[in-house]
Amino acid sequence: MKMRRVVTVLLVVTMFLGAVPAFGQEEGPSADLSVSLLSAYIWRGQQLSKNSLVIQPSATFSYKGFSANIWANYDTDLYDDIESLDNLTETDYTLSYDHDFGLVSASVGYIYYALDQALDSQEFYVSAALNTFLSPTVTVYREFAHYSSTYITLEVSHSFPVAQDISLDFSLLGSALFSDDAGAYPDPDDPKDEFSGLHHGKASLSMCIPLSTFVKAEGAKYFSITPEVDWVFPLSGDGSKDMSHRALGSSDNNFVYGGATLSFSF
Repeated sequence: MKMRRVVTVLLVVTMFLGAVPAFGQEEGPSADLSVSLLSAYIWRGQQLSKNSLVIQPSATFSYKGFSANIWANYDTDLYDDIESLDNLTETDYTLSYDHDFGLVSASVGYIYYALDQALDSQEFYVSAALNTFLSPTVTVYREFAHYSSTYITLEVSHSFPVAQDISLDFSLLGSALFSDDAGAYPDPDDPKDEFSGLHHGKASLSMCIPLSTFVKAEGAKYFSITPEVDWVFPLSGDGSKDMSHRALGSSDNNFVYGGATLSFSF
């Protein structure tokens, strides 16, 4: 199973790389290939790596509002030394459609989470953003496979021009979790009840730097590097307890991490 996932990632990346000459000659389809090197993998307030570098490749193909994405997480030094675990801990497949209505942009999508350490998960989501200052965006995710729950986020963001095509980007996200499965997401004060309420927040600061800023070669315009720093923190007492309960080898509920992403877009 894990070998098939690795092969799938390689095939998709190879397909996109092979399509570069064709896509570069006409408008319409677009693609983005990227790889992130981060000091931690924190997902929805859950600490999924510790004291190791994680590598997260991603490939997205888009055309007329439709997008297909494959994303993976590779943990270079698993915290849990159980031999059955694979360093390729997760591979996600996303299909989505986005449309701009003017004042409002909306998207719908489906995500399949292929997990090494748990049963695979599936979600549908809907998102709406106001095309105004701070671009307030509400997204609702509904898990329906094995961990029945609704996860809601509210995010604001802003980009500050720095020089030429360089921008400093800031975002702030808040989340709430409403679980239907006490086994997956229990109430910290009553394990027989489901978690319901505010969960965690995330503040992110990044800077997108086009390679063409430093390299004058023609192909440099397709590349960019984006260093980032992130802070994940609880938004409620129950959220703090849940984050501490899921932390690896500690009771931490605040996580600061960072890294950089190299992207190739055309």
